[in-house]
Amino acid sequence: MKRVLVAMSGGVDSSVSAYLLKEQGYEVVGVFMRHGIRTSVGFEKRKPERSLTVLHKAKQGCCSLADAEDAQRVADRLAIPLYVLNFEEEFQQIVEYFVDEYIRGRTPNPCIVCNNRLKFGKLFDYAFSVKADFVATGHYARVRLTNEGTYGLFCGHDTSKDQSYVLFGIRREDLSRLLFPVGEHTKAEIRKIAAEIGLRVADKPDSQEICFVADNDHPRFVREYRPEVDTSGEIVTTDGKVVGHHGGLERFTIGQRKGLGIALGEPHYVVRIEAETRRIVIGTRSELARWELTASGANWLIDTPRESFSCEAKIRYRTSAVPARVTILAPDRFHVRFERPCYGVAPGQAVVCYQGDRLLGGGWIDSS
Repeated sequence: MKRVLVAMSGGVDSSVSAYLLKEQGYEVVGVFMRHGIRTSVGFEKRKPERSLTVLHKAKQGCCSLADAEDAQRVADRLAIPLYVLNFEEEFQQIVEYFVDEYIRGRTPNPCIVCNNRLKFGKLFDYAFSVKADFVATGHYARVRLTNEGTYGLFCGHDTSKDQSYVLFGIRREDLSRLLFPVGEHTKAEIRKIAAEIGLRVADKPDSQEICFVADNDHPRFVREYRPEVDTSGEIVTTDGKVVGHHGGLERFTIGQRKGLGIALGEPHYVVRIEAETRRIVIGTRSELARWELTASGANWLIDTPRESFSCEAKIRYRTSAVPARVTILAPDRFHVRFERPCYGVAPGQAVVCYQGDRLLGGGWIDSS
Protein backbone atom coordinates (compact mmCIF):
# COMPACT_ATOMS: atom_id res chain seq x y z
CA MET A 1 0.00 0.00 0.00
CA LYS A 2 1.40 3.38 -1.03
CA ARG A 3 1.76 5.95 1.75
CA VAL A 4 0.73 9.55 1.10
CA LEU A 5 1.37 12.55 3.34
CA VAL A 6 -1.59 14.95 3.15
CA ALA A 7 -1.18 18.58 4.21
CA MET A 8 -4.37 19.19 6.20
CA SER A 9 -5.29 22.79 6.97
CA GLY A 10 -8.70 22.13 8.48
CA GLY A 11 -10.41 23.35 5.32
CA VAL A 12 -12.82 21.48 3.09
CA ASP A 13 -10.39 20.97 0.19
CA SER A 14 -7.59 19.26 2.11
CA SER A 15 -10.14 17.31 4.16
CA VAL A 16 -11.84 15.87 1.09
CA SER A 17 -8.41 15.24 -0.44
CA ALA A 18 -7.60 12.95 2.48
CA TYR A 19 -10.95 11.18 2.09
CA LEU A 20 -10.57 10.65 -1.66
CA LEU A 21 -7.08 9.24 -1.28
CA LYS A 22 -8.19 6.83 1.42
CA GLU A 23 -11.03 5.69 -0.82
CA GLN A 24 -8.47 5.08 -3.58
CA GLY A 25 -6.58 2.69 -1.32
CA TYR A 26 -3.70 4.83 -0.10
CA GLU A 27 -2.31 4.75 3.43
CA VAL A 28 -3.12 8.34 4.38
CA VAL A 29 -1.11 10.26 6.97
CA GLY A 30 -2.33 13.77 7.80
CA VAL A 31 0.00 16.63 8.68
CA PHE A 32 -1.01 19.99 10.13
CA MET A 33 1.68 22.64 9.66
CA ARG A 34 1.91 25.00 12.59
CA HIS A 35 3.51 28.33 11.78
CA GLY A 36 3.67 30.56 14.80
CA ILE A 37 3.66 28.77 18.14
CA ARG A 38 6.86 28.41 20.13
CA THR A 39 5.98 25.42 22.28
CA SER A 40 6.32 22.52 19.85
CA VAL A 41 8.97 20.00 18.96
CA GLY A 42 11.22 21.48 16.29
CA PHE A 43 10.84 20.23 12.76
CA GLU A 44 14.58 19.88 12.44
CA LYS A 45 14.43 17.02 14.99
CA ARG A 46 12.17 15.08 12.61
CA LYS A 47 9.77 14.27 15.45
CA PRO A 48 6.11 14.90 14.61
CA GLU A 49 3.97 15.89 17.56
CA ARG A 50 0.60 14.26 18.15
CA SER A 51 -0.78 16.63 20.78
CA LEU A 52 -2.74 19.70 19.75
CA THR A 53 -3.26 20.90 23.30
CA VAL A 54 -0.35 23.33 23.26
CA LEU A 55 -1.74 25.34 20.37
CA HIS A 56 -2.72 28.84 21.35
CA LYS A 57 -5.74 30.70 20.07
CA ALA A 58 -4.71 32.83 17.11
CA LYS A 59 -6.51 34.80 14.44
CA GLN A 60 -4.62 33.20 11.61
CA GLY A 61 -6.26 31.97 8.46
CA CYS A 62 -4.64 28.58 8.03
CA CYS A 63 -2.76 27.74 11.21
CA SER A 64 -5.05 28.74 14.07
CA LEU A 65 -6.30 26.61 16.93
CA ALA A 66 -9.73 26.42 15.29
CA ASP A 67 -8.19 25.13 12.07
CA ALA A 68 -6.11 22.58 13.98
CA GLU A 69 -9.21 21.35 15.77
CA ASP A 70 -11.07 21.07 12.46
CA ALA A 71 -8.19 19.05 11.01
CA GLN A 72 -8.18 16.76 14.04
CA ARG A 73 -11.94 16.18 13.80
CA VAL A 74 -11.62 15.29 10.13
CA ALA A 75 -8.74 12.92 10.84
CA ASP A 76 -10.76 11.24 13.57
CA ARG A 77 -13.74 10.94 11.24
CA LEU A 78 -11.60 9.35 8.54
CA ALA A 79 -9.68 7.20 11.03
CA ILE A 80 -6.28 8.46 9.89
CA PRO A 81 -3.37 9.72 11.99
CA LEU A 82 -2.72 13.47 12.18
CA TYR A 83 0.65 14.91 13.09
CA VAL A 84 1.60 18.49 13.87
CA LEU A 85 4.84 19.86 12.49
CA ASN A 86 6.37 23.08 13.76
CA PHE A 87 7.52 25.28 10.89
CA GLU A 88 7.81 28.40 13.03
CA GLU A 89 11.38 29.25 12.11
CA GLU A 90 10.84 28.74 8.40
CA PHE A 91 7.56 30.65 8.45
CA GLN A 92 9.17 33.56 10.27
CA GLN A 93 11.46 33.94 7.27
CA ILE A 94 8.41 34.22 5.03
CA VAL A 95 6.95 36.95 7.24
CA GLU A 96 10.24 38.85 7.07
CA TYR A 97 10.32 38.48 3.29
CA PHE A 98 6.77 39.88 3.14
CA VAL A 99 7.66 42.94 5.21
CA ASP A 100 11.00 43.59 3.52
CA GLU A 101 9.48 43.43 0.04
CA TYR A 102 6.98 46.15 0.91
CA ILE A 103 9.74 48.32 2.35
CA ARG A 104 11.67 47.83 -0.91
CA GLY A 105 8.68 49.16 -2.84
CA ARG A 106 7.70 45.75 -4.20
CA THR A 107 4.48 43.74 -3.92
CA PRO A 108 5.16 40.38 -2.23
CA ASN A 109 3.37 37.11 -2.76
CA PRO A 110 3.92 35.14 0.46
CA CYS A 111 1.58 32.32 -0.58
CA ILE A 112 3.89 31.33 -3.43
CA VAL A 113 6.94 31.58 -1.19
CA CYS A 114 5.19 29.46 1.45
CA ASN A 115 4.39 26.83 -1.16
CA ASN A 116 7.97 26.80 -2.42
CA ARG A 117 9.67 26.62 0.97
CA LEU A 118 7.18 24.76 3.16
CA LYS A 119 4.38 22.86 1.43
CA PHE A 120 6.58 21.68 -1.41
CA GLY A 121 9.93 22.18 0.25
CA LYS A 122 10.22 21.18 3.89
CA LEU A 123 7.16 18.97 3.69
CA PHE A 124 8.76 16.93 0.92
CA ASP A 125 11.85 16.58 3.10
CA TYR A 126 9.69 15.28 5.92
CA ALA A 127 7.80 12.93 3.60
CA PHE A 128 11.11 11.40 2.57
CA SER A 129 12.12 10.90 6.21
CA VAL A 130 8.92 8.96 6.99
CA LYS A 131 9.10 6.97 3.75
CA ALA A 132 5.96 8.47 2.22
CA ASP A 133 5.59 7.77 -1.49
CA PHE A 134 3.55 10.89 -2.23
CA VAL A 135 2.66 14.34 -0.91
CA ALA A 136 -0.86 15.66 -1.41
CA THR A 137 -2.56 19.01 -0.85
CA GLY A 138 -5.98 20.50 -1.49
CA HIS A 139 -4.91 22.75 -4.36
CA TYR A 140 -7.05 23.04 -7.46
CA ALA A 141 -4.44 21.91 -9.98
CA ARG A 142 -3.53 18.70 -11.78
CA VAL A 143 -0.38 16.67 -12.41
CA ARG A 144 -0.47 14.49 -15.51
CA LEU A 145 1.89 12.27 -17.44
CA THR A 146 2.53 13.98 -20.77
CA ASN A 147 3.06 12.55 -24.24
CA GLU A 148 6.79 13.10 -23.75
CA GLY A 149 6.76 10.65 -20.87
CA THR A 150 7.35 13.32 -18.22
CA TYR A 151 5.04 14.79 -15.61
CA GLY A 152 3.52 18.21 -16.14
CA LEU A 153 1.51 20.67 -14.06
CA PHE A 154 -1.89 21.68 -15.40
CA CYS A 155 -4.72 24.01 -14.40
CA GLY A 156 -7.46 22.66 -12.19
CA HIS A 157 -10.67 21.41 -13.81
CA ASP A 158 -12.60 24.17 -12.02
CA THR A 159 -11.13 27.18 -13.81
CA SER A 160 -12.80 29.58 -11.38
CA LYS A 161 -10.79 28.01 -8.54
CA ASP A 162 -7.59 27.14 -10.43
CA GLN A 163 -4.52 27.59 -8.21
CA SER A 164 -1.75 26.54 -10.58
CA TYR A 165 -0.36 30.11 -10.62
CA VAL A 166 0.79 29.86 -7.00
CA LEU A 167 2.45 26.50 -7.69
CA PHE A 168 4.91 27.57 -10.38
CA GLY A 169 7.84 27.20 -7.97
CA ILE A 170 7.41 23.45 -7.45
CA ARG A 171 10.55 21.50 -8.28
CA ARG A 172 10.08 19.64 -11.53
CA GLU A 173 11.52 16.46 -10.06
CA ASP A 174 8.80 16.47 -7.39
CA LEU A 175 5.87 16.42 -9.81
CA SER A 176 5.84 12.62 -10.02
CA ARG A 177 5.31 12.44 -6.24
CA LEU A 178 2.56 15.08 -6.06
CA LEU A 179 -1.16 14.40 -5.80
CA PHE A 180 -3.92 17.01 -6.11
CA PRO A 181 -7.11 14.99 -5.48
CA VAL A 182 -9.53 17.91 -5.81
CA GLY A 183 -7.98 19.13 -9.05
CA GLU A 184 -10.36 17.06 -11.18
CA HIS A 185 -13.43 18.40 -9.36
CA THR A 186 -15.35 21.63 -9.01
CA LYS A 187 -15.59 23.39 -5.67
CA ALA A 188 -19.30 22.61 -5.54
CA GLU A 189 -18.56 18.90 -5.99
CA ILE A 190 -16.01 18.97 -3.17
CA ARG A 191 -18.45 20.62 -0.77
CA LYS A 192 -21.10 18.08 -1.77
CA ILE A 193 -18.74 15.17 -1.04
CA ALA A 194 -17.83 16.68 2.33
CA ALA A 195 -21.49 17.01 3.25
CA GLU A 196 -22.31 13.47 2.13
CA ILE A 197 -19.63 11.95 4.36
CA GLY A 198 -20.60 14.12 7.32
CA LEU A 199 -17.65 16.50 7.55
CA ARG A 200 -18.44 19.63 9.56
CA VAL A 201 -16.12 21.65 7.34
CA ALA A 202 -18.38 21.14 4.31
CA ASP A 203 -19.60 24.74 4.51
CA LYS A 204 -16.44 26.26 5.97
CA PRO A 205 -15.57 29.49 4.12
CA ASP A 206 -12.47 29.53 1.94
CA SER A 207 -9.41 31.09 3.53
CA GLN A 208 -8.83 34.63 2.35
CA GLU A 209 -5.84 36.88 1.84
CA ILE A 210 -2.65 36.50 3.90
CA CYS A 211 -2.96 34.03 6.76
CA PHE A 212 -0.68 35.93 9.15
CA VAL A 213 -2.37 39.30 8.55
CA ALA A 214 -5.65 38.55 10.28
CA ASP A 215 -7.44 41.81 9.50
CA ASN A 216 -5.96 42.16 6.00
CA ASP A 217 -4.37 45.46 7.06
CA HIS A 218 -0.98 45.02 5.40
CA PRO A 219 0.27 48.57 6.14
CA ARG A 220 -0.45 48.20 9.84
CA PHE A 221 1.29 44.84 9.94
CA VAL A 222 4.41 46.21 8.21
CA ARG A 223 4.55 49.30 10.44
CA GLU A 224 4.24 47.25 13.61
CA TYR A 225 6.85 44.77 12.42
CA ARG A 226 9.35 47.44 11.35
CA PRO A 227 8.47 50.50 13.47
CA GLU A 228 11.98 51.90 13.09
CA VAL A 229 11.71 52.20 9.30
CA ASP A 230 10.15 55.35 7.84
CA THR A 231 8.77 54.77 4.36
CA SER A 232 6.60 57.90 4.12
CA GLY A 233 7.20 60.37 1.32
CA GLU A 234 5.82 62.36 -1.58
CA ILE A 235 3.21 61.51 -4.17
CA VAL A 236 4.25 62.84 -7.57
CA THR A 237 2.96 62.73 -11.13
CA THR A 238 4.99 61.18 -13.94
CA ASP A 239 6.35 64.63 -14.81
CA GLY A 240 7.66 65.10 -11.25
CA LYS A 241 4.99 67.43 -9.86
CA VAL A 242 4.41 66.93 -6.13
CA VAL A 243 0.67 66.50 -5.56
CA GLY A 244 0.58 65.05 -2.05
CA HIS A 245 2.23 63.03 0.67
CA HIS A 246 1.75 59.44 1.81
CA GLY A 247 2.19 57.55 5.06
CA GLY A 248 4.30 54.67 3.77
CA LEU A 249 5.28 52.66 0.70
CA GLU A 250 3.59 49.61 2.18
CA ARG A 251 0.21 51.24 1.51
CA PHE A 252 0.58 50.90 -2.26
CA THR A 253 0.88 48.50 -5.16
CA ILE A 254 1.22 49.09 -8.88
CA GLY A 255 -2.16 49.75 -10.48
CA GLN A 256 -3.78 50.95 -7.27
CA ARG A 257 -6.38 53.68 -7.65
CA LYS A 258 -8.18 53.78 -4.31
CA GLY A 259 -6.67 55.39 -1.25
CA LEU A 260 -4.45 57.90 -3.03
CA GLY A 261 -6.23 60.89 -1.53
CA ILE A 262 -5.57 62.86 -4.71
CA ALA A 263 -8.15 64.56 -6.96
CA LEU A 264 -6.71 65.47 -10.36
CA GLY A 265 -9.80 65.57 -12.56
CA GLU A 266 -9.30 62.14 -14.12
CA PRO A 267 -8.50 58.74 -12.61
CA HIS A 268 -4.88 58.26 -11.59
CA TYR A 269 -3.11 55.06 -10.62
CA VAL A 270 0.13 54.07 -8.97
CA VAL A 271 2.49 53.52 -11.91
CA ARG A 272 5.80 53.32 -10.05
CA ILE A 273 7.08 52.96 -6.48
CA GLU A 274 10.52 54.44 -5.81
CA ALA A 275 11.95 52.92 -2.65
CA GLU A 276 15.13 55.01 -2.82
CA THR A 277 13.31 58.35 -2.84
CA ARG A 278 10.21 56.98 -1.05
CA ARG A 279 8.11 58.50 -3.82
CA ILE A 280 4.83 57.15 -5.12
CA VAL A 281 4.50 58.03 -8.81
CA ILE A 282 0.95 58.25 -10.16
CA GLY A 283 -0.31 58.53 -13.71
CA THR A 284 -3.23 57.98 -16.06
CA ARG A 285 -4.36 54.56 -17.22
CA SER A 286 -2.39 54.93 -20.44
CA GLU A 287 0.73 55.63 -18.36
CA LEU A 288 0.05 52.47 -16.36
CA ALA A 289 0.10 50.26 -19.46
CA ARG A 290 3.06 47.91 -19.88
CA TRP A 291 4.00 45.91 -22.94
CA GLU A 292 6.93 44.01 -21.46
CA LEU A 293 8.72 42.93 -18.30
CA THR A 294 11.80 41.10 -17.11
CA ALA A 295 11.74 38.37 -14.49
CA SER A 296 14.31 36.51 -12.40
CA GLY A 297 14.30 33.41 -10.21
CA ALA A 298 12.94 31.37 -13.10
CA ASN A 299 11.61 27.88 -12.43
CA TRP A 300 10.72 25.72 -15.42
CA LEU A 301 8.50 22.64 -15.29
CA ILE A 302 9.53 21.72 -18.82
CA ASP A 303 12.97 21.24 -20.33
CA THR A 304 14.64 24.62 -19.77
CA PRO A 305 13.91 26.71 -22.88
CA ARG A 306 16.93 27.81 -24.89
CA GLU A 307 15.14 30.09 -27.32
CA SER A 308 12.14 32.36 -27.38
CA PHE A 309 8.66 30.85 -27.41
CA SER A 310 5.03 31.90 -27.47
CA CYS A 311 2.75 31.39 -24.49
CA GLU A 312 0.04 32.98 -22.39
CA ALA A 313 1.46 34.91 -19.44
CA LYS A 314 -0.29 35.70 -16.19
CA ILE A 315 0.97 38.57 -13.99
CA ARG A 316 -1.29 38.12 -10.96
CA TYR A 317 -3.34 35.34 -9.45
CA ARG A 318 -6.74 36.87 -10.23
CA THR A 319 -5.94 38.19 -13.72
CA SER A 320 -6.39 36.49 -17.07
CA ALA A 321 -3.42 35.20 -19.04
CA VAL A 322 -2.31 37.36 -21.97
CA PRO A 323 -0.69 36.11 -25.21
CA ALA A 324 3.02 36.85 -25.04
CA ARG A 325 6.49 36.05 -26.34
CA VAL A 326 9.14 34.89 -23.88
CA THR A 327 12.86 35.31 -24.52
CA ILE A 328 15.39 33.56 -22.30
CA LEU A 329 18.08 35.96 -21.04
CA ALA A 330 19.92 33.60 -18.70
CA PRO A 331 19.18 30.27 -16.98
CA ASP A 332 17.23 32.11 -14.28
CA ARG A 333 16.08 35.24 -16.16
CA PHE A 334 13.68 35.91 -19.01
CA HIS A 335 11.91 38.71 -20.86
CA VAL A 336 8.19 38.79 -21.65
CA ARG A 337 6.66 40.83 -24.46
CA PHE A 338 2.85 41.01 -24.39
CA GLU A 339 0.65 41.10 -27.48
CA ARG A 340 -1.55 43.66 -25.77
CA PRO A 341 -0.84 46.04 -22.89
CA CYS A 342 -1.09 44.79 -19.32
CA TYR A 343 -2.07 46.92 -16.35
CA GLY A 344 -0.76 46.48 -12.82
CA VAL A 345 2.57 44.80 -13.63
CA ALA A 346 4.12 44.88 -10.15
CA PRO A 347 7.73 44.06 -9.25
CA GLY A 348 7.67 41.33 -6.61
CA GLN A 349 4.71 39.51 -8.11
CA ALA A 350 5.08 36.39 -10.22
CA VAL A 351 4.71 36.08 -13.97
CA VAL A 352 3.64 32.56 -14.90
CA CYS A 353 3.71 31.11 -18.41
CA TYR A 354 1.16 28.69 -19.86
CA GLN A 355 0.47 26.90 -23.12
CA GLY A 356 -3.20 26.04 -22.99
CA ASP A 357 -3.85 24.58 -19.56
CA ARG A 358 -0.25 23.45 -19.01
CA LEU A 359 1.98 25.52 -16.76
CA LEU A 360 5.43 25.87 -18.33
CA GLY A 361 7.16 27.84 -15.58
CA GLY A 362 7.50 31.32 -14.18
CA GLY A 363 9.59 33.82 -12.29
CA TRP A 364 9.53 36.97 -10.19
CA ILE A 365 8.86 40.31 -11.89
CA ASP A 366 11.82 42.67 -11.57
CA SER A 367 10.95 45.53 -13.91
CA SER A 368 8.52 46.54 -16.61
